[in-house]
Amino acid sequence: MSVKPAPASPLFAGPFALATLSAPAGPAFPALVTPDARILDLRTALGDERLSIRALLETWESALPRLRTLAEEDGPAREPLEAFRVHAPVEPRQVFQSGANYRQHVIDLHVAHRAPDDDRPEEERRAEAAEIMDRRAAEDLPYVFIGLPSAVTGPYDDVVLPAWAEKPDWELELAAVIGRPAHQVCVEKALEYVAGYTIANDLTDRASVFRRDMPQIGTDWLRSKNAPGFTPLGPWIVPAESIARPDDLRVTLKLNGETMQDESTGDMIFDVARMVAYASRTARLLPGDLVLTGSPAGNGMHWGRLLRDGDVMDASITGLGTQRTRCVAEVAR
Repeated sequence: MSVKPAPASPLFAGPFALATLSAPAGPAFPALVTPDARILDLRTALGDERLSIRALLETWESALPRLRTLAEEDGPAREPLEAFRVHAPVEPRQVFQSGANYRQHVIDLHVAHRAPDDDRPEEERRAEAAEIMDRRAAEDLPYVFIGLPSAVTGPYDDVVLPAWAEKPDWELELAAVIGRPAHQVCVEKALEYVAGYTIANDLTDRASVFRRDMPQIGTDWLRSKNAPGFTPLGPWIVPAESIARPDDLRVTLKLNGETMQDESTGDMIFDVARMVAYASRTARLLPGDLVLTGSPAGNGMHWGRLLRDGDVMDASITGLGTQRTRCVAEVAR
């Protein structure tokens, strides 16, 4: 079931964005969306019935000028967006996720989780945490791990909370969408490989992050982050050329109308370019892949309030639109 937010004007920054849509009982198709909530079926406009957003990203350098032209010209009649279902904008082959990447968030965690015998003043512990963050930044060591494409769902779809998930939490994040194969790229050129940006909510079951049976193994990201629907994505991909300052965007999540996260991407320890470059040191990033850049302060663990049946999350990032997802408890089997 989909729960769409009230229309906003404009829907996003720039002259157009990309979406994956479907008509009732029809197949999903790639679309160009304009800020006035009109859409153009790109299969027809570009003469390819098998076209998808990922296929478009695989030819991004040649496709982008054609998309600019389509956005500017009158051309074929455009239909109202409200007549279509909005899916996740792209089906990635790989999802690169980041942890501990917002300075204030990590400092807050460091202070909150002090050792029982640590009676130093809070200011001293905050200064210590800030020094640790500065050292991480200087040594160029982001924390990146792998997510599953099967966890991706649409921006207005219900999120099923698994019966086994004891502490499901939200993590709103800026996601970079790759537009060119990238391997061992330098920081200075990394943004040339980013086709655009979208919104991701990287849900996590806090109770299963750490292995209780074998604590020496450490984190269990498979179980804690990759249930079906645990990565609501979209609603659109906004081209990178329309987002002048990816390091100056507001990340805001509201739970049942109450603001929980509200932070600038300027608080990131490692910006988008450094995250993309770092991931490419090991992996070969492919068109359509996602690089999630971490979540700011204000998660459910901070508030002592985790997700439960009936909750509605409204998530927005400057220039990228808004997603709305409702939580539904899974019926225990």
